[in-house]
Amino acid sequence: MDSSAISLLGRTNATVSRIGFGGAPTGLTNYLDPFSPVDTKQREGVISAIRHAVASGITYYDTAAAYGSGESEKIFGEGLATAGIASRRDDLYVATKVSHDESNPRESIENSLKNLRLDVIDLVQVHGTTYTPEAREQTMGKGGALEVLEQARDEGLIRHIGFTTEDQNPPVYEFIESRRFDVMQTCYNLVFQHTYEPTRPFGSIYEADKVGMGVVTMRSLTASVFQRWMKTARPDDDFGYSPALLQFVLSNKLIDVALVGMRTPEEVDKNIAVLNDTASRFDLDEIHQKFV
Repeated sequence: MDSSAISLLGRTNATVSRIGFGGAPTGLTNYLDPFSPVDTKQREGVISAIRHAVASGITYYDTAAAYGSGESEKIFGEGLATAGIASRRDDLYVATKVSHDESNPRESIENSLKNLRLDVIDLVQVHGTTYTPEAREQTMGKGGALEVLEQARDEGLIRHIGFTTEDQNPPVYEFIESRRFDVMQTCYNLVFQHTYEPTRPFGSIYEADKVGMGVVTMRSLTASVFQRWMKTARPDDDFGYSPALLQFVLSNKLIDVALVGMRTPEEVDKNIAVLNDTASRFDLDEIHQKFV
């Protein structure tokens, strides 16, 4: 991969590939497509995809304890181990998550280390969607998930701390302004642009970038929402929109990593081809112009 295919993940100073291997489809049963993480053949397909991704230059891997009650982490652990992560540890960046309402976050981190077959996890994120006042307190309050993560970081079990969100409510901005998080993983794509409004400009992606946080996107291909919409509007439409959807996210210069779920080596190759096709990037300022 050339320089346009990699980025610096905010103040972590980690150099990572601009597309990341997303773990939700590898652990959740029937997520978007028929799939079972305990089906031997399908599981082996994902492990092969992970090995191929490592060999092809993808260096960012994101999963979560909640994806299949640890099954996604176990699949990642096996895939990365058989891809030789022990000899390439400094080249690969592995992220997982702990729920903000986890009764024992420390135990969750220790289980993740075992599942991933690692001595240290590069990034552990507070796993959230909408942070209610209760969720905010479970995260930021005394003895909350963030304090546990900071202690684990100080002990050398994890390197960096982040949070995930699909919302734009006040706690998100409080998390950013606290400067206690290194990375924000957020929903951003062609359909859901609420985190990045360039005509104002406004949004948590701007704010995270201002304080030096790494920015990672989930649902980069809209989690099939755009494709379903087009199929509803145009039933005979068989155009493959995924490359253009990924290019939209990669065209945003504030995005460090765009996560994409992959279950086969062929999907890995298709996404890497999009990453390397810099000529197909969009000028987002032109797309958002209202007067021409």
